[in-house]
Amino acid sequence: MEQDRGDKRAEQKQKVSLGQRWDEARPTKTVVFWSWVGSVVLTMIIGFAWGGWVTGGTAQSMAEKMAEDAVVKRLAPMCVIQFKQAPGKDQKLKELKETSSWQRGDYVTKQGWATLPGEEKPDSKVASECARLLMLISK
Repeated sequence: MEQDRGDKRAEQKQKVSLGQRWDEARPTKTVVFWSWVGSVVLTMIIGFAWGGWVTGGTAQSMAEKMAEDAVVKRLAPMCVIQFKQAPGKDQKLKELKETSSWQRGDYVTKQGWATLPGEEKPDSKVASECARLLMLISK
């Protein structure tokens, strides 16, 4: 008879549902703390790897590059206007086409088209963008 009671108690312990076990769980402060730390670390890994988060330094360098690109895109058409005003532009455009693609910016710089009014020296990035625009115009 007593053995039957022990068997029934063992069966009752095995039939405890997950919800009942969850209700009865009492995590310690240590477990809660380390779970919190793990959650924070996992959130940071996901955020920086896939969430698009960046540090302040990265954001600063990205903003500077975007600003520089915007200035170059704004100044390159002025270089094209200077090209159009230059004497012998057809011959110079022909020479520019014959120049290798990586040396076209240097050619524009030597012609002085990338030296904008008020500037002392030409900007190499403006010259490269100007050469690209001139190639598009010539097609």
